[in-house]
Amino acid sequence: MKSRPFPAIVCGLVAVVLLAVAGHTVANDKKTKTTFCSNPHPEQLCTAANTCGANGAPCVLEVKRTDGGSDASVTPNIANFPKDAVLCIKTETKVTWQGAGKNTGLMVDFADSSPFDPSGTIMGGSDRPITVIAKKAGCYRYSLGACTPGTIYGMCGNSDLELIVTSSVK
Repeated sequence: MKSRPFPAIVCGLVAVVLLAVAGHTVANDKKTKTTFCSNPHPEQLCTAANTCGANGAPCVLEVKRTDGGSDASVTPNIANFPKDAVLCIKTETKVTWQGAGKNTGLMVDFADSSPFDPSGTIMGGSDRPITVIAKKAGCYRYSLGACTPGTIYGMCGNSDLELIVTSSVK
């Protein structure tokens, strides 16, 4: 019996086309994704409903692993904080970063442009909250990591997020 390469070639070509379409779709999604910091006036996105320190109260930001442990998220102590809203912080507000739940470590990195005093990478956790003061108004991108011990693979969830430090709130 003679071998026919046709089905194998067709399957291979279909796989290549599907990978190319998927790659193109992902590349386009990343290109067209709008960020809060790309807004010409990001401070206008800040309202009392999404601004820590708007009422003069301290700001507590809880960091946790999400999405099956591969991502990290931050939740402010603002009642009814709108889902998918930008996090805003009023200047001169004391901000406490802490791990949510038991045994959650955190790392927050603003690279060379931290809006907080003291500046630099914020490292803490559930049992070691870190308090800083929002000093420099502007829109900031940062990397967030949330880690829990005892996990063999994928100990930390990581996300790239944005926040706005503002001197005025609507």
